[in-house]
Amino acid sequence: MTALIEASSPHVMNTYGRLPIAMSHGQGAWVWDVNGRKYLDGLGGIAVNTLGHNHPKLVPALQDQIAKLIHCCNYYHVPGQEELAKKLVEFSGMSNVFFCSTGLEANEAALKLARKFGHDKGIERPEIVVYEKAFHGRSIATLSATGNEKIQKGFGPLVEGFIRVPVNNIEALKQATAGNPNVVAVFFETIQGEGGINAMHLDYLRQVRALCDERDWLMMIDEVQCGMGRTGKWFAHQWAGIVPDVMPLAKGLGSGVPIGAVVAGPKAAGIFQPGNHGTTFGGNPLAMRAGVETIRIMEEDGLLANAAQVGEHLRAALQRELGSVPGVKEIRGQGLMLGIDLDRPCGVLTQRAADAGLLLSVTADSVIRLVPPLILSAEEADQIVAILAPLVKAFLSESKQ
Repeated sequence: MTALIEASSPHVMNTYGRLPIAMSHGQGAWVWDVNGRKYLDGLGGIAVNTLGHNHPKLVPALQDQIAKLIHCCNYYHVPGQEELAKKLVEFSGMSNVFFCSTGLEANEAALKLARKFGHDKGIERPEIVVYEKAFHGRSIATLSATGNEKIQKGFGPLVEGFIRVPVNNIEALKQATAGNPNVVAVFFETIQGEGGINAMHLDYLRQVRALCDERDWLMMIDEVQCGMGRTGKWFAHQWAGIVPDVMPLAKGLGSGVPIGAVVAGPKAAGIFQPGNHGTTFGGNPLAMRAGVETIRIMEEDGLLANAAQVGEHLRAALQRELGSVPGVKEIRGQGLMLGIDLDRPCGVLTQRAADAGLLLSVTADSVIRLVPPLILSAEEADQIVAILAPLVKAFLSESKQ
């Protein structure tokens, strides 16, 4: 019998509360650890592995690109950038794209765009509206825009220039900005991921779009986690029939290869000029090939429709099994971005689910988050429910409040 391999990283900085698991390889919506245990991937690398693992079309394309050119600096044209940007412009109805490497960088660039937009209008101290429970990253600026005091603690002083409002309350937004000539942008996630799978209402999105038009603000929508087909449309805000002025992307855009992007509409497309912003790794040929191939495969394999259909199948099954269980407050989300909101902290379920062969996460302390690969089948969705529902019921039964 092969001895078990201990999952530990004594020389890696202790920045994560890791489970005692080390992954070895994957296939489709499944992964195996170094000891040969098999898991159904309900987390998708936190909404990153759009095409699952070892996709038969993606892997050869990346191998081909690695053999040609991995990196080329932005002193030169990178043909893959134009190819991928053209697709993102086509899907979004926007104008142009800046490429970087992560969602944090994309959000940081969006904040810089907003400030430059204000300064170009003569506003010396631009202010940006952000939201309660938001998450935009862990740099000092994106951390300041984030609405989570727990992860902000110990990193002050935070960056100034943010006005925080509750979600889905247009009157609160109007009151918080009334008579303030320094406001330049409204910045939010269509569906908050780290904040607990909280969706902006479609009517609210339309109201914010109208207010931004009326007051000449940038509407900046963070689609890092909820974008790239996860809800059944390319971008989650498209369910409301609106178009933002600035849209950060990352996560699922490269199916695991690090990539970020900022898509800009006409109002923001010309703000950055040479010298205003830049990146070393952003837009490199390997990342661009990953983005181009991800989109090509998504189109060929109908993954937007699959995300919508299998996501609804999964949501309905979770509702059927857990919706009436005492302690389950709500099952919410859209497509393959779902949250099960419990009435108590449930972090222990990440380990218990892994022990049962399912990968998931708990966010906002009490929300079970499911963001599996967009290739997930209805049968695999049923397997998620078959594993998860008994665990949730047992947990709630043993920890009655």
